[in-house]
Amino acid sequence: MLAALKFLFATLILAVNTLVLCSSMIPFALAKLVLPITPVRHVCDRALMGIAALWMDINNFWLGAVNPVRWQVSGVDGLDPRGWYLVASNHQTWVDILVLQRVFNRRIPMLKFFTKKELIYVPVIGLAWWALDFPFMQRKGGASARADLEAGRKACEKFRLVPTSVMSFVEGTRFTRAKHAQQKSPYRHLLKPKVGSIGMALETLGDAFTGFLDVTIIYPQGAPTFTDALCGRITEVVVHAHLRTIPPQVLPANGEPAPRAPVQAWVNQLWQAKDEEIEQVLAERKGKPN
Repeated sequence: MLAALKFLFATLILAVNTLVLCSSMIPFALAKLVLPITPVRHVCDRALMGIAALWMDINNFWLGAVNPVRWQVSGVDGLDPRGWYLVASNHQTWVDILVLQRVFNRRIPMLKFFTKKELIYVPVIGLAWWALDFPFMQRKGGASARADLEAGRKACEKFRLVPTSVMSFVEGTRFTRAKHAQQKSPYRHLLKPKVGSIGMALETLGDAFTGFLDVTIIYPQGAPTFTDALCGRITEVVVHAHLRTIPPQVLPANGEPAPRAPVQAWVNQLWQAKDEEIEQVLAERKGKPN
């Protein structure tokens, strides 16, 4: 009964919050479309970011109100809300997005995700993502891959105009044991990383980034579903953020993007450390009472 009441409460707040605030983005989105000049973009982008930050504040309220979460967060002190960040995280559940918003909202600029093109058709929220210049990707091969690269580059060029956090779930999909086995992943808790979106962001914005935020999300009691979040079933979340310097070998040089191999090797090294970090946290939690 309590879970049902929590579900109704959280769903109602989420629905009203999304409908009202995302709809309020429409005038600013249309202004950017009709008057695509830099001063207008600056004003509209600031307004859109403010609305998005408020939307996340309200989401953080209902998430905390219905979930008795023990948060263990490290590495977020000293971040700059006026900086530019390249952010990468492991990905297990849609709840990851709520967690990232809870941890980083107003600490760094709004996270801009590389998003599946189909999600632009999601009512209300798809329009909001478009207004906020989220890069929409088809994630297919051939001509679609080339179109994705061009769309990603254009989006990243816009990000130079206003402080931005470019977010990538570099595994490309949510972790499951079935996908892990199918990939024959060399990691215990992660899928193989893909570096297309990171390489694209480095190519376009490499010299602008304040740093690279390497984020590890861990659910010691198992990855929750979005329904679990609405019903108040999340009990513990561990988030470790590491602000790292971007090595010169993965940055553009002489007007040319870095070769793919150094970028992949760098991310593989980070992923190995992330896998060990997850294993250590889970080992520490094993056998401890909830």
